[in-house]
Amino acid sequence: MDGLGGAWASRGATETLNPIEPRPFHRGWPLSEPARHFELGAILDHPDQDLADFAVRHALGDSHAGWWECDLADERLTWTTGVYEIFGLPLGAAVRRAEILALYCEESRAALEQLRSWSIANAKGFILDTKIRPASGAKERWIRLIGAPVVENGRSVRLHGLKLWL
Repeated sequence: MDGLGGAWASRGATETLNPIEPRPFHRGWPLSEPARHFELGAILDHPDQDLADFAVRHALGDSHAGWWECDLADERLTWTTGVYEIFGLPLGAAVRRAEILALYCEESRAALEQLRSWSIANAKGFILDTKIRPASGAKERWIRLIGAPVVENGRSVRLHGLKLWL
């Protein structure tokens, strides 16, 4: 597996992975082309987080998954139940981005920060497999992070998406 997770390992031994420059087709997509990609809107834009969790679990079966959002102005995180479970935190615990970043394994954290910056600057979504150490002390685990910026007046103001325990 490479430093960005196993998702890219299956792409072929002859292709070199450049972690600095994300591949637009595989890791990002123009927000103007949402019809070509998974449907996020109905899940992500619903104010009732319990309903959002239900929709995610219904769509993904018994997978551990949840919706997340990060306000870029103050780095405030909003999570549904599934994300708390993934990170081994009690439901409703205060979540601060800096503290959550510390739960990512170093190589995954570096890749996440780089791809996140690229996503915000280019107004494109992303998919990244990362490794975390849950706060509960449970064994390290791989999660898939799917995200897209919310753009207002030509500027990324929030990121939102899904986290899935692989």
